[in-house]
Amino acid sequence: MAIVSSNVDGADVLSTKTKDRVVDPSASSEESLLSQQDNLRPKSLKDYIGQKDLKQVLGIAIRAAIQREEALDHILLYGPPGLGKTTMALVLAEELGVKCRVTSAPAIERPRDIIGILVNLQPREVLFVDEIHRLTRVAEELLYPAMEDKKIDITVGKGAGARTRSIELPPFTLVGATTRAGSLGSPLRDRFGLTQRLDFYSLDDLVSIVQRTARLLELNLSKDASIEIAGRCRGTPRIANRLLKRVRDVATVRGKLDLIDQKLAHDALNLHQVDNKGLDTIDRRFLEVIIDNYNGGPVGIETLAAALGEDSTTLETVIEPFLLQLAFLKRTPRGRVVTKSALIHLGKN
Repeated sequence: MAIVSSNVDGADVLSTKTKDRVVDPSASSEESLLSQQDNLRPKSLKDYIGQKDLKQVLGIAIRAAIQREEALDHILLYGPPGLGKTTMALVLAEELGVKCRVTSAPAIERPRDIIGILVNLQPREVLFVDEIHRLTRVAEELLYPAMEDKKIDITVGKGAGARTRSIELPPFTLVGATTRAGSLGSPLRDRFGLTQRLDFYSLDDLVSIVQRTARLLELNLSKDASIEIAGRCRGTPRIANRLLKRVRDVATVRGKLDLIDQKLAHDALNLHQVDNKGLDTIDRRFLEVIIDNYNGGPVGIETLAAALGEDSTTLETVIEPFLLQLAFLKRTPRGRVVTKSALIHLGKN
């Protein structure tokens, strides 16, 4: 299976304080689609760890499409960043035996960008569009007939002499990925035959992912070390692989690549200030400001942003989701409140 990629910017712009966090689930520049990370990505559904229900649904759809000798139906994958939406699109193309053409919505700025991609598709190929919720209105409208009728309508000329020309397209599969399914317009969303959510991974699946990555990186990693890394990665494979690489760095410097044990993994992750719940310095600082300065809350998000020197949107979209997931934080009409569980974790109860 070949991969054809356009310019990809895998994440929204974050503040300089948060964008380089080791526990940020968004792809860094070295993990972007342009670098592929092909040596770590699974190549088949069998090798894809986790997301059992999703794999079952897609496996049936793939086999049915192959038996009918048709293109796979259009698929929308949604869920938090770092859970494997891009990898799943590549696996789908591999299973179908076709190319996967990779792009992202921010890279499709003009109508001719999406037209150029569509007219160059070969029969049954997979077109993967990351961050599809960021498509422009014009690009969306060009996709409607392409997805439904396998054609695009192009207006040639201007004014009274303008005329519409239809271009037939081969059958293809559009795989859209988004972290904000609700931001898609209903006309686009309704044209996907399958809409599937990717969930956070269990500890057992994450341990398996860490061990698989360690084998591919030719690292001798103990089971306890795998558990240590998996327990701090926020249920996200991308973060797990990133933490493993940071542990590898420490093992290299200490000359202990012969066996990376639990103590070394523990020391390495503490060096990066990632605790046993996956919180980093910024997460803890966020909670501590509410506790120490505002008696645990409630406190408004704008006040917190000023106190932390961060943008309120960054706090809401980058910092708070994981704290809410852990039940360390509550959003109330009066503001943010730290929970008892957070107080216990931080030793402030």
